[in-house]
Formats: sequence, structure tokens, C-alpha cells
Amino acid sequence: MKLAKLALAAVALAATPALANEQVVAGATVTGPEGNEVGTIVSVDNGQAVLDTGKHQVPLGVDMYGQSEAGPTITVTKEQLDGMMDAQIAEANAKRDAVLVVDAAVLSADGQPVGTVYTVDSEDMVILKGDAGIVTLNRDSFALNGEGALMVLYAAADLTANMTPVAEGAEILTPAQARAKQAEAAADEAGE
Repeated sequence: MKLAKLALAAVALAATPALANEQVVAGATVTGPEGNEVGTIVSVDNGQAVLDTGKHQVPLGVDMYGQSEAGPTITVTKEQLDGMMDAQIAEANAKRDAVLVVDAAVLSADGQPVGTVYTVDSEDMVILKGDAGIVTLNRDSFALNGEGALMVLYAAADLTANMTPVAEGAEILTPAQARAKQAEAAADEAGE
């Protein structure tokens, strides 16, 4: 009798993910282990459900969800999930920032070499210099690709189309660097 109950319980547990997957649909509200709302599923595609917590959009495998009478559930709270995402983003940004330095080679999102980092300023603006000229982007426009190389999050053709040609010997500054230079010149002038 005990073996029959255990076998029945094992079959029920094995069937649970399949049943839970039916609840994982776009628009479904997901709850955590305490019954509190974690977020809303915004899309389901190729076995991944993107959960919007209000702070992050988190891709989770459909099989990561459980089921309840209220709908799909996950085993972490909104705060825990947001904390995990914050930590992952901070780690990825730290790795990116370690290689986002002057003269670093940059690839496009489609894997093409597009130039080098010319400068990075105090306001997180980056000037990328390539054969077609320069383009100013923010730090968040860069990431590491799967091989750990620095890449810009744009296709090569799009990036090149937005580059501004620069005359040989021209001074190249970000807006923050230009303001700092003007302030320094004004201070020098006032001190004379």
C-alpha cells in the first residue's frame, strides 16, 4: 500500500511541470513562495517565459514555473529575483568596464571590427573611432560578447552610417570633456 502511494505521488510530481506549463502564458500573473505577486509574464517563446517584475524582464525556462489555483508560481520572491538580476547586471557591467578602456578594439553586434575606444569620460560617454570617423555612445551601448570581446550593441552598417568624419589632427572631446576644458580655460583666465 505504501509503495502504491509513493508511486502515485511520484507520477503526480512528474506530471506537475507539464500542467504548470499550461499556466505559463503571456499576461499571466506569477506569484512567489509566499503568495505575493512577483510579476507578469510578457512573452513565451521557445521554452522561455519572460517575467516582468517591474524592475527587470527576466527570461526563465517554462519548466521553472510551478502551478497554483491562482496561476503560475516560482520559488523566489520579487525582491530575491530583482536582487539576483541586480547582481548579474553589476557583474556583467564590471567585466565590461574592465575592458572598456582607451585603445580597446571593438566589434559590432554582428561580429565585425568597427574601431577602437578613443576616450571614455566621467559621464559614461564613449567615443568610438573607426575608419569612417567617430561616434559618441553611452557606456551602456557596450557589452562583452560570448568570447569576452568588447562589442557595441549595434550592427556594423548602422554604426558606420552614424559616424562623423574627423579631420586629421582635430581635437576630439565628449561634451563633458569639452565643458571641463572650457571651465579650466575660464579658471585660468580669471586667475591671470
